[in-house]
Amino acid sequence: MTAERGLRVEGLTKSYGGVRAVDDASVTFRHGRINALIGPNGSGKTTFFNCVTGMVEPDGGTVTYHGRDLTGWPAHRVAYAGIGRSFQLCRVFPRLTAVENLLVAVRPGSVLRALSPARRKADVDRALGLLTRVGIEHLADVEARDLSYGQQKLLELAGVLMADPETILLDEPAGGVNPALIDRIGALVRELNAEGRTFLIVEHNMDVVMSLSDHVVVFDRGRPIAEGPPDEIRADPLVLAAYLGN
Repeated sequence: MTAERGLRVEGLTKSYGGVRAVDDASVTFRHGRINALIGPNGSGKTTFFNCVTGMVEPDGGTVTYHGRDLTGWPAHRVAYAGIGRSFQLCRVFPRLTAVENLLVAVRPGSVLRALSPARRKADVDRALGLLTRVGIEHLADVEARDLSYGQQKLLELAGVLMADPETILLDEPAGGVNPALIDRIGALVRELNAEGRTFLIVEHNMDVVMSLSDHVVVFDRGRPIAEGPPDEIRADPLVLAAYLGN
């Protein structure tokens, strides 16, 4: 029997004190598509991301990827399994250059080892190629702290791609960036999806969600309440009630 393709979560639960941030959530994301995960503030989206990617350990439930149980795996093992992610607030090494940030992303071990003179030319060439792809190749030797927030977002995306993941989770990629950069990030997502990568995107910008995604999952109070194509989600009364607080 062939293992089911894609990312599947069943009965996922995570509590902090008496609050269930994720509450018995079960959902399957469409493999090979651009999935969006939306919901009002506090609905559990980022906690769900953290459980799936090994940043926090769930209290219950299972996370499977291509039929393989990843539940409770540490973040680096999840990444090696083919799942990459970005963060709501950019995580870059501020005192490393853009190209050095990418070298650290791909080379296991210490930062010093990743930046040693013995680093492979292939790694450097790949890093420069990805900086070109996201449009910041001219900033390769600039320290990350001197980049704009939007440029740091592009750098973080290039760092995710450095590990060549099959599935990419993006946490608010349009947050805090200008409209031109939002369009650039959207174009990159479409290009990468056309090349075969699956996306799961948490995003509050509904224009981005509705124009970019193929499949939308809506969270409220820690669990999915609706899923389907963007046009159906836009008109779903449960979704409207969740956002309006009714």
